[in-house]
Amino acid sequence: MSEISTKPYLLRAIYEWCTDNGYTPYLAAAVDAHTRVPREFVKNGEIVLNISFTATSGLKMENDVVSFNARFGGVSREIVIPVDNVVAIYARENGQGMAFEVTSHPARDEEPQVADEASKGPTLSAVPSGDDEAAASPDGTGPDDDNDPPKKGGRPTLTRIK
Repeated sequence: MSEISTKPYLLRAIYEWCTDNGYTPYLAAAVDAHTRVPREFVKNGEIVLNISFTATSGLKMENDVVSFNARFGGVSREIVIPVDNVVAIYARENGQGMAFEVTSHPARDEEPQVADEASKGPTLSAVPSGDDEAAASPDGTGPDDDNDPPKKGGRPTLTRIK
């Protein structure tokens, strides 16, 4: 019997921490052929989604997939994200959460690459603040496109370091 990854458990724990503290949980994911998301909100092969209770319907965070329904521009869409594609989960208000290393980063229409044995499983890494967030939320708003430094009390951002 193969061992189940800790990643889905960590995703559920951070989600619960966000909701218990009144924060808005955001999920960042790499988009490939196995990911079902609105392609018009994908930026640089990634998407960031608001997965709060008020933004989703029927949220299921299973060991192999995160799925839910959300409205984009007033149209309900089914979202399916393999747990292996999750890049990070964090609180929108303060940027605290957890980032995961994605072994391959396929383009949205390519087949995913097979990871080698040494790179299996999630790893933790420090994430400094920055403006390189590839985001779209179910309410149809995306990230700020200006490159000015964040203002005090402004919207926190998540930066992935490769």
